[in-house]
Amino acid sequence: MTSVAEPDGKAGAMTRRLPLAARRELDWIGIPLIAAVGLAAYWLLPDDLALLTRIAASALFVLSLDLVLGYGGIATLGQAAMFGTGAYAAGILAVNWNNDPFAMLAVGGLAGGLIALATGALILHARGLTLLMLTIAVAQIVQEVANKARDWTGGSDGLSGIDPAPVLGMFRFDMFGHTSYLFALAVLVVGLAVARRIVRSPFGLACRGVKEDPLRISAIGGSPKSYLVALYAVAGVFAGVAGALTAVTSGIVGLDSTGFSWSAEALVMLVLGGTGRLYGAVIGTAAFMGVHHILAANDPYHWMAFIGLFLIGIVLFLPGGIVSVAERLGGLRRGKEGGA
Repeated sequence: MTSVAEPDGKAGAMTRRLPLAARRELDWIGIPLIAAVGLAAYWLLPDDLALLTRIAASALFVLSLDLVLGYGGIATLGQAAMFGTGAYAAGILAVNWNNDPFAMLAVGGLAGGLIALATGALILHARGLTLLMLTIAVAQIVQEVANKARDWTGGSDGLSGIDPAPVLGMFRFDMFGHTSYLFALAVLVVGLAVARRIVRSPFGLACRGVKEDPLRISAIGGSPKSYLVALYAVAGVFAGVAGALTAVTSGIVGLDSTGFSWSAEALVMLVLGGTGRLYGAVIGTAAFMGVHHILAANDPYHWMAFIGLFLIGIVLFLPGGIVSVAERLGGLRRGKEGGA
Protein backbone atom coordinates (compact mmCIF):
# COMPACT_ATOMS: atom_id res chain seq x y z
CA MET A 1 0.00 0.00 0.00
CA THR A 2 2.77 2.43 0.91
CA SER A 3 4.77 1.70 -2.23
CA VAL A 4 1.71 2.40 -4.38
CA ALA A 5 0.66 5.54 -2.54
CA GLU A 6 4.10 7.12 -2.66
CA PRO A 7 4.32 7.45 -6.45
CA ASP A 8 0.77 8.81 -6.53
CA GLY A 9 1.75 11.44 -3.99
CA LYS A 10 4.83 12.44 -5.96
CA ALA A 11 2.83 12.59 -9.17
CA GLY A 12 0.22 14.78 -7.51
CA ALA A 13 2.89 17.13 -6.19
CA MET A 14 4.51 17.27 -9.62
CA THR A 15 1.16 18.07 -11.23
CA ARG A 16 0.57 20.89 -8.77
CA ARG A 17 3.99 22.34 -9.55
CA LEU A 18 3.41 22.37 -13.33
CA PRO A 19 1.64 25.76 -13.59
CA LEU A 20 4.30 27.41 -11.41
CA ALA A 21 7.09 25.87 -13.46
CA ALA A 22 5.41 26.99 -16.67
CA ARG A 23 5.02 30.50 -15.29
CA ARG A 24 8.72 30.64 -14.40
CA GLU A 25 9.63 29.41 -17.86
CA LEU A 26 7.45 32.11 -19.42
CA ASP A 27 9.03 34.64 -17.08
CA TRP A 28 12.49 33.85 -18.45
CA ILE A 29 11.58 33.93 -22.13
CA GLY A 30 8.96 36.67 -21.91
CA ILE A 31 11.12 39.75 -22.49
CA PRO A 32 13.19 38.32 -25.39
CA LEU A 33 9.98 36.97 -26.94
CA ILE A 34 8.22 40.34 -26.74
CA ALA A 35 11.28 42.07 -28.21
CA ALA A 36 11.43 39.54 -31.05
CA VAL A 37 7.72 39.80 -31.83
CA GLY A 38 7.96 43.59 -31.70
CA LEU A 39 10.83 43.65 -34.18
CA ALA A 40 9.02 41.19 -36.43
CA ALA A 41 5.94 43.44 -36.40
CA TYR A 42 8.16 46.34 -37.51
CA TRP A 43 8.99 44.47 -40.70
CA LEU A 44 5.68 42.69 -41.26
CA LEU A 45 3.32 45.62 -40.56
CA PRO A 46 5.08 48.71 -41.95
CA ASP A 47 1.75 50.45 -42.61
CA ASP A 48 0.56 50.08 -39.00
CA LEU A 49 3.50 51.55 -37.13
CA ALA A 50 1.37 54.31 -35.61
CA LEU A 51 -0.96 51.70 -34.08
CA LEU A 52 1.96 49.58 -32.90
CA THR A 53 3.53 52.63 -31.26
CA ARG A 54 0.32 53.36 -29.36
CA ILE A 55 0.17 49.72 -28.26
CA ALA A 56 3.73 49.83 -26.92
CA ALA A 57 3.17 53.06 -24.97
CA SER A 58 -0.22 51.85 -23.67
CA ALA A 59 1.28 48.50 -22.61
CA LEU A 60 3.78 50.34 -20.40
CA PHE A 61 0.87 52.20 -18.80
CA VAL A 62 -1.08 48.97 -18.22
CA LEU A 63 2.11 47.49 -16.76
CA SER A 64 2.11 50.25 -14.15
CA LEU A 65 -1.45 49.27 -13.23
CA ASP A 66 -0.39 45.64 -12.90
CA LEU A 67 2.23 46.65 -10.34
CA VAL A 68 -0.33 48.27 -8.04
CA LEU A 69 -3.22 45.87 -8.61
CA GLY A 70 -1.58 42.57 -9.47
CA TYR A 71 1.26 42.77 -6.94
CA GLY A 72 -0.03 45.21 -4.32
CA GLY A 73 -3.76 44.56 -4.42
CA ILE A 74 -4.49 48.30 -4.71
CA ALA A 75 -7.81 48.76 -6.50
CA THR A 76 -7.63 51.94 -8.56
CA LEU A 77 -9.48 53.67 -11.36
CA GLY A 78 -7.28 56.75 -11.25
CA GLN A 79 -4.02 55.52 -12.75
CA ALA A 80 -4.49 58.00 -15.61
CA ALA A 81 -3.68 60.81 -13.16
CA MET A 82 -0.02 59.76 -13.18
CA PHE A 83 -0.06 59.03 -16.90
CA GLY A 84 -1.46 62.46 -17.75
CA THR A 85 0.82 64.25 -15.32
CA GLY A 86 3.85 62.62 -16.92
CA ALA A 87 2.60 63.43 -20.40
CA TYR A 88 1.98 67.09 -19.61
CA ALA A 89 5.29 67.46 -17.75
CA ALA A 90 7.20 66.01 -20.71
CA GLY A 91 5.27 68.15 -23.19
CA ILE A 92 5.79 71.36 -21.24
CA LEU A 93 9.49 70.60 -20.95
CA ALA A 94 9.79 70.01 -24.70
CA VAL A 95 7.85 73.13 -25.71
CA ASN A 96 9.64 75.51 -23.34
CA TRP A 97 13.10 74.22 -22.48
CA ASN A 98 14.49 70.85 -23.54
CA ASN A 99 13.13 68.55 -26.23
CA ASP A 100 15.55 65.67 -25.74
CA PRO A 101 13.39 62.51 -25.67
CA PHE A 102 15.31 60.93 -22.78
CA ALA A 103 14.98 64.12 -20.72
CA MET A 104 11.26 64.09 -21.46
CA LEU A 105 10.97 60.50 -20.24
CA ALA A 106 12.91 61.33 -17.08
CA VAL A 107 10.78 64.38 -16.26
CA GLY A 108 7.58 62.49 -17.03
CA GLY A 109 8.57 59.62 -14.76
CA LEU A 110 9.56 62.03 -11.97
CA ALA A 111 6.27 63.92 -12.25
CA GLY A 112 4.22 60.72 -12.25
CA GLY A 113 6.12 59.36 -9.26
CA LEU A 114 5.73 62.57 -7.26
CA ILE A 115 1.98 62.85 -7.83
CA ALA A 116 1.58 59.17 -6.93
CA LEU A 117 3.67 59.58 -3.76
CA ALA A 118 1.77 62.67 -2.64
CA THR A 119 -1.70 61.27 -3.30
CA GLY A 120 -0.86 57.74 -2.22
CA ALA A 121 0.21 58.93 1.22
CA LEU A 122 -3.22 60.55 1.61
CA ILE A 123 -5.58 57.93 0.19
CA LEU A 124 -3.98 54.52 0.80
CA HIS A 125 -5.29 54.34 4.35
CA ALA A 126 -8.66 53.52 2.77
CA ARG A 127 -9.73 50.17 1.35
CA GLY A 128 -12.30 48.75 -1.04
CA LEU A 129 -14.86 51.04 -2.64
CA THR A 130 -13.69 54.03 -0.62
CA LEU A 131 -10.20 53.74 -2.06
CA LEU A 132 -11.63 53.24 -5.53
CA MET A 133 -13.63 56.46 -5.24
CA LEU A 134 -10.63 58.37 -3.93
CA THR A 135 -8.47 57.31 -6.88
CA ILE A 136 -11.18 58.52 -9.27
CA ALA A 137 -11.35 61.83 -7.38
CA VAL A 138 -7.59 62.30 -7.70
CA ALA A 139 -7.76 61.76 -11.46
CA GLN A 140 -10.64 64.24 -11.74
CA ILE A 141 -8.69 66.87 -9.79
CA VAL A 142 -5.62 66.41 -12.01
CA GLN A 143 -7.79 66.71 -15.12
CA GLU A 144 -9.41 69.90 -13.84
CA VAL A 145 -6.03 71.44 -13.00
CA ALA A 146 -4.80 70.59 -16.50
CA ASN A 147 -7.92 72.17 -17.98
CA LYS A 148 -7.59 75.40 -16.00
CA ALA A 149 -3.83 75.85 -16.55
CA ARG A 150 -4.38 76.85 -20.18
CA ASP A 151 -1.22 78.89 -20.49
CA TRP A 152 0.85 75.78 -19.84
CA THR A 153 -1.31 72.88 -20.98
CA GLY A 154 -3.49 74.36 -23.71
CA GLY A 155 -6.63 73.48 -21.76
CA SER A 156 -9.33 71.68 -23.72
CA ASP A 157 -7.43 72.33 -26.97
CA GLY A 158 -4.53 70.19 -25.77
CA LEU A 159 -0.80 70.81 -25.64
CA SER A 160 0.63 70.72 -29.14
CA GLY A 161 3.86 71.76 -30.81
CA ILE A 162 5.89 69.00 -29.16
CA ASP A 163 8.82 68.34 -31.46
CA PRO A 164 11.31 65.92 -29.84
CA ALA A 165 14.94 66.02 -30.87
CA PRO A 166 16.50 63.07 -32.72
CA VAL A 167 17.21 60.05 -30.51
CA LEU A 168 20.91 60.12 -29.55
CA GLY A 169 21.23 62.99 -31.99
CA MET A 170 21.00 60.60 -34.95
CA PHE A 171 17.50 59.15 -35.40
CA ARG A 172 14.82 61.69 -36.29
CA PHE A 173 11.14 61.14 -35.57
CA ASP A 174 9.79 60.82 -39.10
CA MET A 175 6.19 61.04 -40.27
CA PHE A 176 6.08 57.31 -41.04
CA GLY A 177 6.69 56.34 -37.40
CA HIS A 178 9.82 54.23 -37.83
CA THR A 179 11.82 55.92 -35.06
CA SER A 180 8.75 56.39 -32.85
CA TYR A 181 7.91 52.70 -32.88
CA LEU A 182 11.44 51.43 -32.29
CA PHE A 183 11.92 53.98 -29.51
CA ALA A 184 8.62 52.98 -27.87
CA LEU A 185 9.45 49.28 -28.17
CA ALA A 186 12.87 49.81 -26.58
CA VAL A 187 11.34 51.76 -23.67
CA LEU A 188 8.72 49.03 -23.16
CA VAL A 189 11.33 46.25 -23.10
CA VAL A 190 13.48 48.16 -20.62
CA GLY A 191 10.39 48.86 -18.51
CA LEU A 192 9.51 45.16 -18.44
CA ALA A 193 13.05 44.26 -17.36
CA VAL A 194 13.01 46.85 -14.56
CA ALA A 195 9.53 45.79 -13.42
CA ARG A 196 10.56 42.12 -13.30
CA ARG A 197 13.57 43.08 -11.21
CA ILE A 198 11.36 45.04 -8.82
CA VAL A 199 8.76 42.31 -8.27
CA ARG A 200 11.51 39.74 -7.64
CA SER A 201 13.31 41.95 -5.12
CA PRO A 202 12.73 41.76 -1.34
CA PHE A 203 10.63 44.91 -1.70
CA GLY A 204 8.45 43.26 -4.34
CA LEU A 205 8.04 40.12 -2.24
CA ALA A 206 7.06 42.27 0.75
CA CYS A 207 4.39 44.00 -1.35
CA ARG A 208 3.03 40.60 -2.36
CA GLY A 209 2.96 39.71 1.32
CA VAL A 210 0.94 42.84 2.07
CA LYS A 211 -1.53 41.86 -0.63
CA GLU A 212 -1.89 38.32 0.73
CA ASP A 213 -1.77 38.95 4.49
CA PRO A 214 -1.10 42.50 5.78
CA LEU A 215 -1.53 41.40 9.40
CA ARG A 216 1.38 38.99 9.10
CA ILE A 217 3.56 41.74 7.63
CA SER A 218 2.66 43.94 10.59
CA ALA A 219 3.40 41.11 13.00
CA ILE A 220 6.98 40.76 11.73
CA GLY A 221 7.63 44.47 12.07
CA GLY A 222 6.77 45.75 8.58
CA SER A 223 4.50 48.65 7.71
CA PRO A 224 1.89 47.61 5.12
CA LYS A 225 0.95 51.20 4.29
CA SER A 226 4.59 52.21 3.76
CA TYR A 227 5.09 49.34 1.33
CA LEU A 228 1.91 50.19 -0.55
CA VAL A 229 2.74 53.90 -0.79
CA ALA A 230 6.22 53.06 -2.09
CA LEU A 231 4.78 50.63 -4.65
CA TYR A 232 2.17 53.19 -5.69
CA ALA A 233 4.94 55.74 -6.25
CA VAL A 234 7.02 53.25 -8.27
CA ALA A 235 3.99 52.46 -10.42
CA GLY A 236 3.46 56.21 -10.78
CA VAL A 237 6.94 56.48 -12.28
CA PHE A 238 6.08 53.79 -14.84
CA ALA A 239 2.79 55.53 -15.68
CA GLY A 240 4.54 58.89 -15.97
CA VAL A 241 7.15 57.45 -18.33
CA ALA A 242 4.33 55.93 -20.40
CA GLY A 243 2.64 59.32 -20.59
CA ALA A 244 5.90 61.00 -21.57
CA LEU A 245 6.46 58.32 -24.20
CA THR A 246 3.05 59.11 -25.67
CA ALA A 247 3.94 62.81 -25.78
CA VAL A 248 7.24 62.02 -27.50
CA THR A 249 5.76 59.75 -30.15
CA SER A 250 2.48 61.60 -30.84
CA GLY A 251 3.54 65.23 -30.40
CA ILE A 252 0.36 66.20 -28.53
CA VAL A 253 -1.18 65.77 -25.07
CA GLY A 254 -4.93 66.09 -24.48
CA LEU A 255 -7.21 66.12 -21.46
CA ASP A 256 -8.32 62.58 -22.27
CA SER A 257 -4.89 61.38 -21.07
CA THR A 258 -6.06 62.07 -17.50
CA GLY A 259 -9.64 60.90 -17.98
CA PHE A 260 -11.56 58.17 -16.18
CA SER A 261 -12.18 56.25 -19.40
CA TRP A 262 -8.45 55.79 -19.95
CA SER A 263 -8.02 54.30 -16.47
CA ALA A 264 -11.01 52.01 -17.06
CA GLU A 265 -9.68 50.85 -20.44
CA ALA A 266 -6.32 50.07 -18.85
CA LEU A 267 -8.05 47.93 -16.24
CA VAL A 268 -9.94 46.05 -18.96
CA MET A 269 -6.70 45.42 -20.87
CA LEU A 270 -5.00 44.13 -17.72
CA VAL A 271 -7.83 41.73 -16.85
CA LEU A 272 -7.89 40.61 -20.47
CA GLY A 273 -4.18 39.75 -20.45
CA GLY A 274 -3.90 38.49 -16.87
CA THR A 275 -3.08 40.29 -13.62
CA GLY A 276 0.01 39.72 -11.52
CA ARG A 277 2.14 38.43 -14.41
CA LEU A 278 3.67 41.58 -16.02
CA TYR A 279 3.49 40.07 -19.51
CA GLY A 280 -0.28 39.94 -19.25
CA ALA A 281 -0.23 43.74 -19.49
CA VAL A 282 1.49 43.59 -22.89
CA ILE A 283 -0.61 40.72 -24.23
CA GLY A 284 -3.89 42.23 -23.02
CA THR A 285 -3.07 45.64 -24.49
CA ALA A 286 -2.09 44.18 -27.86
CA ALA A 287 -5.21 41.99 -27.96
CA PHE A 288 -7.63 44.74 -26.94
CA MET A 289 -6.23 47.47 -29.19
CA GLY A 290 -5.70 45.06 -32.09
CA VAL A 291 -9.27 43.74 -31.97
CA HIS A 292 -10.55 47.29 -31.47
CA HIS A 293 -8.66 48.49 -34.56
CA ILE A 294 -9.85 45.63 -36.77
CA LEU A 295 -13.49 45.74 -35.70
CA ALA A 296 -13.77 49.52 -35.83
CA ALA A 297 -12.33 49.53 -39.35
CA ASN A 298 -14.77 46.88 -40.59
CA ASP A 299 -17.90 47.92 -38.69
CA PRO A 300 -17.65 51.48 -37.32
CA TYR A 301 -21.20 51.38 -35.91
CA HIS A 302 -21.39 48.08 -34.01
CA TRP A 303 -17.82 47.31 -33.05
CA MET A 304 -18.46 47.97 -29.35
CA ALA A 305 -20.84 45.01 -29.22
CA PHE A 306 -18.18 42.69 -30.60
CA ILE A 307 -15.65 44.07 -28.11
CA GLY A 308 -18.09 43.32 -25.29
CA LEU A 309 -18.65 39.75 -26.48
CA PHE A 310 -14.91 39.25 -26.79
CA LEU A 311 -14.32 40.41 -23.23
CA ILE A 312 -17.16 38.26 -21.86
CA GLY A 313 -15.72 35.21 -23.61
CA ILE A 314 -12.25 35.82 -22.15
CA VAL A 315 -13.57 36.33 -18.62
CA LEU A 316 -15.80 33.22 -18.76
CA PHE A 317 -13.43 30.77 -20.41
CA LEU A 318 -10.02 32.22 -19.47
CA PRO A 319 -10.43 33.72 -15.99
CA GLY A 320 -6.65 33.92 -15.65
CA GLY A 321 -6.37 36.02 -18.80
CA ILE A 322 -4.88 35.26 -22.19
CA VAL A 323 -1.44 34.70 -20.70
CA SER A 324 -2.81 31.71 -18.77
CA VAL A 325 -3.11 29.84 -22.09
CA ALA A 326 0.68 29.87 -22.48
CA GLU A 327 1.06 28.70 -18.88
CA ARG A 328 -1.37 25.82 -19.42
CA LEU A 329 0.37 24.75 -22.62
CA GLY A 330 3.71 24.88 -20.84
CA GLY A 331 2.28 22.84 -17.98
CA LEU A 332 0.89 20.22 -20.36
CA ARG A 333 4.23 19.96 -22.15
CA ARG A 334 6.07 19.52 -18.89
CA GLY A 335 3.51 16.94 -17.79
CA LYS A 336 4.06 14.91 -20.96
CA GLU A 337 7.83 15.12 -20.50
CA GLY A 338 7.48 14.03 -16.88
CA GLY A 339 5.17 11.18 -17.86
CA ALA A 340 7.59 10.06 -20.52
